[in-house]
Amino acid sequence: MFKKLVAIEPVSLIPSAEQKLHDYAKEVILFDDIPEDNKEIIHRIGDADAVLLSYTSSIDKEILDACPNIRYIGMCCSLYSPESANVDILTANAKNITVYGIRDYGDQGVVEYVISELIRYLHGFGKKQWKELPVEITDLKVGIVGLGTSGQMIAVALQAFGADVYYYSRTRKPEEEARDIKYLPLKDLLQTVDVVCTCLNKNVILFQEEQFEWLGNHKIMFNTSIGPSHDISALTKWLSHGDNEFFCDTAGALGDTGELLLHPHVNCMDVSSGRTKQAFDRLSEKVLNNIETYLKSDIELR
Repeated sequence: MFKKLVAIEPVSLIPSAEQKLHDYAKEVILFDDIPEDNKEIIHRIGDADAVLLSYTSSIDKEILDACPNIRYIGMCCSLYSPESANVDILTANAKNITVYGIRDYGDQGVVEYVISELIRYLHGFGKKQWKELPVEITDLKVGIVGLGTSGQMIAVALQAFGADVYYYSRTRKPEEEARDIKYLPLKDLLQTVDVVCTCLNKNVILFQEEQFEWLGNHKIMFNTSIGPSHDISALTKWLSHGDNEFFCDTAGALGDTGELLLHPHVNCMDVSSGRTKQAFDRLSEKVLNNIETYLKSDIELR
């Protein structure tokens, strides 16, 4: 059991999960606003031995050095790699601090977002329409860049509507290729498809001017990543052609909150499609499971 558990910011746990935290710590403190800086984070953590945070704050070496009692950090957000994490995991590990994150809790909402927005644009259900006549997803050539969990789910959903789906990934996925999701090198994929959907880890910027040149014009691009998968100036140049369309759910995925957000060919609701009721349920369950896993292993080591 922890002596003191602190959530340094809102972490999106459902009420029953918040209550469950009291089973894991003698004292539980949940802050309902985002700390302004490291000084405030250090103050909030104090002498806590367990810390929870979401994606809106970071815990770096300065904070870890200032809070020597920490032995567990629970990330209530996606953790794909130490390099993309908002916790300095290497420093934490060096201090024997365990860091657990979660994955795959909001993917269903992201899949629904892509299918919904694509259908609206192809059919002209909103104020825009891709071609002169409405177009079905049937036989539409779509490329998925980054075939992780969400990329696989998007690919399968598109196939259900009859799309011709291709993918590019750093590693080949034979099990997905067996489902007729066809692999192509990135250049070949971009020169083949009409729609590209990037499903990359945070901080992976793959699309520069060259990649947009490969993709060409009169094309559609979705970014479902947490952050931009593109260079901002390269995307702006591609959109300036006038017949290309870009879709993302949040300004973070666009990578810009200024003029580009208002661009006529940028479609950004600035609402996270993965933050659904069901996603919060899954997030809460995974966060609690991580805590239980840590406490169980901690007992076994003693």
